[in-house]
Amino acid sequence: MAVHNIAYVELYTKDKVSAVDHLVSAMGFTRIADSVEVDRSSVLLGQGDVRLVVTSGRGVWRFLDEHGDGVADIALACDAAAVTEIAEAAGAVGADVTTSAYGSTVVAGFGDVSHSLVPAVADRGPTLPPGRNWVLSADAKDAAPGRIAGLDHIAICVTGGTLSAQADYYQKVLGLSHYSSEYVDVGGQAMDSIVVRSDSGGVTFTLVAPAPGKDPGQLDAFLERNGGEGVQHLAFLVRDIIPTVREHRRNGVEFLSTPDTYYDLLTERFADLSTEIAQLRDVQVLADRDEWGHLLQVFSRSPYPRNTLFFELIQRRGSRGFGSANIRALYEAVERDRLTAG
Repeated sequence: MAVHNIAYVELYTKDKVSAVDHLVSAMGFTRIADSVEVDRSSVLLGQGDVRLVVTSGRGVWRFLDEHGDGVADIALACDAAAVTEIAEAAGAVGADVTTSAYGSTVVAGFGDVSHSLVPAVADRGPTLPPGRNWVLSADAKDAAPGRIAGLDHIAICVTGGTLSAQADYYQKVLGLSHYSSEYVDVGGQAMDSIVVRSDSGGVTFTLVAPAPGKDPGQLDAFLERNGGEGVQHLAFLVRDIIPTVREHRRNGVEFLSTPDTYYDLLTERFADLSTEIAQLRDVQVLADRDEWGHLLQVFSRSPYPRNTLFFELIQRRGSRGFGSANIRALYEAVERDRLTAG
């Protein structure tokens, strides 16, 4: 099945002005177009290959009441023939298949998040999501390139015990392949994950779930705040993470803090990064490594009232992983601090 890439991600919000301002002023997105409809209004934002649609209005109130601000649709660009194949595959496994108000075929995803299937185009360029009354913004013409190059992956939090079934669904319906899996046990808590990816490499979903039978942890807390399954974070690919973090922080993005002892341990873990560790410590960026190379990443705090969706910045220096070792490394650093203080 020819799923090419993520055409756009649609975010529902109660405060569109504030949400757009944060993405534009703090994170460098450009306003491309606006659409006003009977029960909702939307703004299309772009940076690099990323397209975000920010929508508010009475037509999305039910979603917002149940889940708070967050991703409602991950639109997938497909060949025309693939749309029929995907719809038939979804129907075969009992998943909902509908038609949106914009004329696109929509298949169920997870929780209340869906996937609109839209035509693939040869050049992403300024292509507008189909079916809406878009009015182009003057801002789009002279926009600077920005520091975000693309959407590296989307992290999806599902209910414990359903991870394998959700991964199987994406394999059967969208033709995504099983890319990797990981089980991380931290103290009495544990996280299970499966990564599925399209053959094109343009769609990567990191499915995460709390491991059944373990103590409640951060994923359980997200599921409670979010009113069920949903997109936990969007991971934006950047070319140079250190100046990007500095710029975003100056512009108002709040990033998670990292204990100093994490960087002390980092020196022991990665001697080949010794000359950079001072800079990584300064900007609070995490580092990981796999057999292909290094990965640098940092996570923002959620800018939304219910502390739902947040963002990741990620720079890949050959690495193909997702930084799972950082969960354990951070835990060990915090534990060392606790024991020293005691």
